[in-house]
Amino acid sequence: MENFTPVPAAIGGALIGLSAALLWITNGRIAGISGILGGASGNDLGWRLTFLAGLVAAPLLYAVAAGAPAVAIQAGPATLVVAGLLVGFGTRLGGGCTSGHGVCGLARLSRRSVVATSLFMAAAAATVFLTRHVAGG
Repeated sequence: MENFTPVPAAIGGALIGLSAALLWITNGRIAGISGILGGASGNDLGWRLTFLAGLVAAPLLYAVAAGAPAVAIQAGPATLVVAGLLVGFGTRLGGGCTSGHGVCGLARLSRRSVVATSLFMAAAAATVFLTRHVAGG
């Protein structure tokens, strides 16, 4: 378990929860990334673009302050494009993404979010099992 990093993961999770809570308290909005991005053409464009800019700027600032981590992507460009399209399709089909359902919806005790998050997790577990044990990856 060379990549087991519980302290940074806990700090990151706390920051995600804090940002979701602050958006809810200050703006009355749910921090679901697909919903924020999908509604980025409406009247409330300012806070949406600010939120999305923060998603891009935060890791860049971290990389400048602490150095960029080594990243090894083992998939080709076509696989990444197909994966991105499938994720986008899934968020539309599921009525939201992991951040909207998994972070915000579960915190609000939404039954719909419990079902959606359970399905996300089951699909992820099945994908890892198939990739590692059936396809031999």
